[in-house]
Amino acid sequence: MKIKVIENFDGSFTLDSQAQAILFSLLTGEKFIEQVAEQANCQTVIFTEILFQPVPYSPGTPKGMPAQFEQYHQSSDHLIINVPPNFMFAAKIFQPSRLCAIYQKIRD
Repeated sequence: MKIKVIENFDGSFTLDSQAQAILFSLLTGEKFIEQVAEQANCQTVIFTEILFQPVPYSPGTPKGMPAQFEQYHQSSDHLIINVPPNFMFAAKIFQPSRLCAIYQKIRD
């Protein structure tokens, strides 16, 4: 069985303003921020308001993300998380089915 490499995948998307507002509210909630910071072993985190859709592996996207976001993956000052499915559902976001959010780590 061969693995199919996808050469081109359009990861662009737009969110309805109301859905975006709900999602951003959930991603910046005090309890959620505390959980993310605890898992990241830092004092706190700040949501950068940057979201992206994960993309399939390809020679141009070996990290599973659009190339312009790889700088955050390589940064020790940033954290990339999968947006929890219950947040997507609460914000009534069904397309795309998965999103990632970027946070900035704040250390002591």
